[in-house]
Amino acid sequence: MKSPQLNFEGTSIEKIQPAPGAIYIFSKRSIDVVGAIIGIFLLGIIMLPCSFFYIFGKNKGPIFFKQKRLGKNGEVFEIYKFRSMIKNAEDFLKKDELLYKKYVNNNYKIAAEEDPRITPFGLFIRKTSIDEIPQFINVFKGEMSLVGPRPLVEQELNAYEEKKELFLSAKPGITGFWQVCGRSNVCYPERVDIELHYVQNQSIRLDIEILYKTVICVIKRIGAY
Repeated sequence: MKSPQLNFEGTSIEKIQPAPGAIYIFSKRSIDVVGAIIGIFLLGIIMLPCSFFYIFGKNKGPIFFKQKRLGKNGEVFEIYKFRSMIKNAEDFLKKDELLYKKYVNNNYKIAAEEDPRITPFGLFIRKTSIDEIPQFINVFKGEMSLVGPRPLVEQELNAYEEKKELFLSAKPGITGFWQVCGRSNVCYPERVDIELHYVQNQSIRLDIEILYKTVICVIKRIGAY
């Protein structure tokens, strides 16, 4: 498979760049902090109407869903999302052998329309990507970046085989090259090539282009399951 590219006029990112330098790291973190502050402000506004569904709706229970993911250099952290599933969804998944097998065989996901764990409100916030907004907290804490590879659950790392360390060398992001190349419409092993392509070509220019493209993907709901 050829290295995927973003379809931006005047953009060329085929050449693998050297490891990110101090200026890039400082600039990226500065952008992350500013973006996280704006995102947390947005989170505060959205939490009020969303809370109604968790207090009075059929989706009663905790507002946030927390799950252990792999961060930079394999460091484990808890990722935050608005809860889109029933309570104890992970236990429900593992207890149902057929459902769990389907989950694993389908690149660690199940189409939302077929997933009995997802609530009607949860389906809405997934389709609109509202469920991802709490991850600005992870960005502010320094566990994630605005742009980077998608943070994985431990089992998914096996798809990267001997390239695991390369994948884990970058801080994971809320959005990234995989998301703007199709998100859930792009599965393994193609996803490996896409994620590693970003890791090997990181730059502020590429990050800005991905953020721009992310807005378009969210509006069009491309690959949002």
